Amino acid sequence: MANFKPLNHHRNSSPLLPFFSLLLTLSSLTTASNNSPMTTPTDSGPVVPTDPLITLLERLQLTALNTFGSKNYDPKHYVDLSLKHNLSETQLAFDDLPKSSTGSVSAVDLNGFITSYFNGAGEDLVYAEPPDFVPEPEGFLPAVENPVMREWALEVHKLWKNLSRRVDAGVFEHPELHTLLPLSKSVMVPGSRFREVYYWDSYWVIRGLLVSKMYDTAKGIVSNLISLRDEFGFVLNGARKYYTNRSQPPLLSAMVYVIYSRTGDMDFARKSLPALLKEHHFWNSGFHSVTILDAEGCKRTLSRYYAMWNKPRPESSTIDMETASKISNASEKQHLYRELASSAETGWDFSSRWMRNASDLTTLATTSIIPVDLNAFILQMELNIAFLAKVTGDRITAARFLEAAEARKLAMNSVFWNEEMGQWLDYWISDKTKCKDAYTWVASNQNRNIFASNFIPLSVELFNSDLKLVEKVRQSLQRSGLIRAVGISTSLTNSGQQWDFPNGWAPIQHLIVEGLVRSGSKEAKSMAKDIAARWITTNYVFYKKTKTMSEKYDVEKCGEYGGGGEYVPQTGFGWSNGVVLAFLEEFGWPKDLKIHC
Repeated sequence: MANFKPLNHHRNSSPLLPFFSLLLTLSSLTTASNNSPMTTPTDSGPVVPTDPLITLLERLQLTALNTFGSKNYDPKHYVDLSLKHNLSETQLAFDDLPKSSTGSVSAVDLNGFITSYFNGAGEDLVYAEPPDFVPEPEGFLPAVENPVMREWALEVHKLWKNLSRRVDAGVFEHPELHTLLPLSKSVMVPGSRFREVYYWDSYWVIRGLLVSKMYDTAKGIVSNLISLRDEFGFVLNGARKYYTNRSQPPLLSAMVYVIYSRTGDMDFARKSLPALLKEHHFWNSGFHSVTILDAEGCKRTLSRYYAMWNKPRPESSTIDMETASKISNASEKQHLYRELASSAETGWDFSSRWMRNASDLTTLATTSIIPVDLNAFILQMELNIAFLAKVTGDRITAARFLEAAEARKLAMNSVFWNEEMGQWLDYWISDKTKCKDAYTWVASNQNRNIFASNFIPLSVELFNSDLKLVEKVRQSLQRSGLIRAVGISTSLTNSGQQWDFPNGWAPIQHLIVEGLVRSGSKEAKSMAKDIAARWITTNYVFYKKTKTMSEKYDVEKCGEYGGGGEYVPQTGFGWSNGVVLAFLEEFGWPKDLKIHC
């Protein structure tokens, strides 16, 4: 595209740094939230049982790190392995491995053991040809008039074949040998190290599948997620045993809504509704529910992230232990592990947004934060349930959830909204302001740092239907510094974490752009179209260089992937594919519009 210029350009010269050097080298960064209230770290709350297979695989993970070293080491690889023999036999063989005086195992012995006793990571998911895939669906992206862009869009569409899998029969026959959970329908994996279904990724995968006219595949994804909800009581972060301790941003109702809106499948809507009601209960009960006494003395109930875990995350066990190594107090370590898992539940793992100090990951305080975006998702859930209940004839449920939505809108405005900034701000809770079962609202507990999540409520109709509000938020976004050369940055803080500057992520672009478009404001739609064009272009340029789609992009540099965090950048990639297709469906691409940085 011509004339790519950042809007309100704000430069942060700090480089992205590798994860293991983060704690030592970022001490000069400012704190993530100067107004975050301090509390004494203690741990409470539920902890799900530990699976014996995962315990063994965590031991293998640590041994592999000690044996092979940290170069090209991914701890997730080892907890994705499946057993060739039963657990007790494998455990005895592992315990019998020859060890040096320091407890290490030779590379030859460890490689031999892994080969003899384990199948490769990902081998329990096998390729599945999507039955509803056709090379060029009828009516595919009619508004994409540029032949080059159209050719590329068809290539992105074709990537669904690369990401389609089904769970191997062996997982159903011997589930005790696998960390992969059995799912009856075919799945779409995000890509690379993410070999299994993920909860919130699936929403944008579905958005892309609907553009690709792959309705049966989209319904199958929802069916799988509902089966996880029915078995475990909530939709898991991902379809692995080690994800049974947490969920992810709750977008199941949004998936059902968009599929129904596209297909009109009343039976699908009716069968899905009971799961949505239970999903809503999960996010509005127990430790996820928080009550705030607002400035007018009214009680407002909102939701937060809170993982059912206070140990190292199995898929990142060695990394979490390294992070916690400078903490000696056992209770404080448990508290940190719960914060790490709860941060993973947010989908933003990790970000200065959740940290009291952006230079120190041990200051994560996610369970002390009531997040703007989570409550926007639950507000949309309430509206979706009301709609689906109404169209399926359940008017009592519809009325109840419309009432719940209005109550949450009021709560979000009274707790999150900041009139001066024109944004909704995350709110920090503190035991100092707690009285019985409610926290007293204090203005200074709003996190005044700028994050892309501050604008996500605009994606909800109860907010984007107010044109005066839309214009105030649009202007705030315009001057926020988040809109960069090729997309919206997650934050303005370069912490070295992957959900911070200068990284941009497909779901964030889509949520904000869709909110601007739905408002009906010409100015907002113009801004949305510009952001979408920039985002499409960086995806296109990256693809042409690499023949892959990235999970995240550097919004400062056209055609460059994002970095930071605890693993190397991944390609594939489910939600990036889905958002590009959704943007092209929404905005098209004129014949004479060039595609370049």
